[in-house]
Amino acid sequence: MDAIAQHNRKAWDRQAREGCRWSIPVTPEEVAEARAGRPRIILTPETPVPHDWLGELPGRDLLCLASAGGQQAPLLAAAGATVSSLDLSEEQLALDRVVAEREGLTIRTVQGDMRDLSAFSDESFDLVVHVTSNVFCPEIVPVWKECHRVLRPGGELLAGFMNPSYYLFDHYALERGEPPVAVHPLPFSDLRLEMIPITLQLKCLRRRKEMQKVFNLEIQRAERSGPVFTSRLLTEGADRLLCGHDRGGPGDAPRIQWWKQILHRNHLKY
Repeated sequence: MDAIAQHNRKAWDRQAREGCRWSIPVTPEEVAEARAGRPRIILTPETPVPHDWLGELPGRDLLCLASAGGQQAPLLAAAGATVSSLDLSEEQLALDRVVAEREGLTIRTVQGDMRDLSAFSDESFDLVVHVTSNVFCPEIVPVWKECHRVLRPGGELLAGFMNPSYYLFDHYALERGEPPVAVHPLPFSDLRLEMIPITLQLKCLRRRKEMQKVFNLEIQRAERSGPVFTSRLLTEGADRLLCGHDRGGPGDAPRIQWWKQILHRNHLKY
């Protein structure tokens, strides 16, 4: 398991223990609706999946991919599917098992990375349900390849996505009531290193000890903030970044401003 997966596994374990929105098990009433053929599941945060997208569930082999938390898998099992649930977080998988035991359902739970479905044989499933968890994965192509491998001919993949425009904005600023301003480039990575040009001149950071202090603080801040939307390791290239070049272009202005905020937060000067 790489460093990004390890970080996200720990973060989702913590989120599950704290009872975040995606870690609240479904109610007995919701399970009863699913048993009656009306499972209410989502791929994106607000819109339920139309029932006809799921087709006839009884007797179908179904994989809930990176979507544990006591929500999707139990409802689909209650609707008659034979369900396997794979997730990076053991705490999220435990919530699937909690609902299964409470409701007398059978769900196979597997701890693993969505990029590696080697726990399952070729052509094992008729349907893969994949909520909007692909944003936490640094390489998405392996996910699709593995889904293709484990699906039977004629099988279907239902996956949720986030609109890329979401990443343009500083959502911490929006939560503070500030107006929406596009500050981040696309494609986006929540690992801040992606948004800091290697050529940025860091005039105030003269000693490696100071550099490491800033990055250690930012790593701790990221770990407290929860799972990361990512395409690079937080510390990847840190030595190159912090060496202090001066060839930043005009397009680097939002990133430079962001870096100044980091320095200010850590009581340093730019």
